[in-house]
Amino acid sequence: MDLGIKGKRGLVCAASKGLGRGCAEALAEAGVNLVINSRTEADITRTAKEIADKYGVEVTPVAADITTDEGRERVLAATGEADILVTNAGGPPPGTWTDWSRKDFIKAIDANMLSAIALMQALVPGMMERDWGRVVNITSQSVRSPIAVLGLSNTARAGLTGFVAGMSRQVAGSGVCVNNILPGIHATARADSLDKGVAEKGGISIDEARKKRQSGIPTGAYGQPEDFGATCAFLCSQQARFIVGQNILLDGGALNVTV
Repeated sequence: MDLGIKGKRGLVCAASKGLGRGCAEALAEAGVNLVINSRTEADITRTAKEIADKYGVEVTPVAADITTDEGRERVLAATGEADILVTNAGGPPPGTWTDWSRKDFIKAIDANMLSAIALMQALVPGMMERDWGRVVNITSQSVRSPIAVLGLSNTARAGLTGFVAGMSRQVAGSGVCVNNILPGIHATARADSLDKGVAEKGGISIDEARKKRQSGIPTGAYGQPEDFGATCAFLCSQQARFIVGQNILLDGGALNVTV
């Protein structure tokens, strides 16, 4: 399918690996020129070259922490105007609700809520002026079904979801579609980290922990970043013009709900 976005310009955050890279690759395949960022210069530079060489699009790497004011300024300076924005940032560590301090919550909210809002505030007004834009926020399945050990993530991502619910309806009339993708477990470094935690807590091997977690997914396996990226690219397409303020759950059927 031709997504109708060839030649558009997009910013994809935290794109050197995992779900962010999956989104960057899918958009590049559709012909979108990209600015991508991650914290490590060597990683993001290598990723940019690999994507540019593979898909023949312009890919500008920026080594910066998107969760900081300074990092966002550097990324936005390199981006200029953007037609497409994909927000993404690593989730806070797991833990127990009795142990989290106010500082822990503020850090999580800054990283997984306020950084995405700041990027939308910076780029969406320009999209509205040009009567076209797409925003995809990578959040988590936890906004539909909270994960106890990821309470910091639950809190921050639920806040972002509430913000998007209102804001997306306000900008839709200007041709800007804002939506969220809620990933379940995908085969990424984040999944490896959580597998390790389960293994250590249960006194089992990482392979056993992974099989245990996969058994709770109807598909019987973790999702793949490229499949996630394909969904992201569709939400950024011309065909997605009537999808506004939605939370698209990609979890292999793990969350047992009707609606």
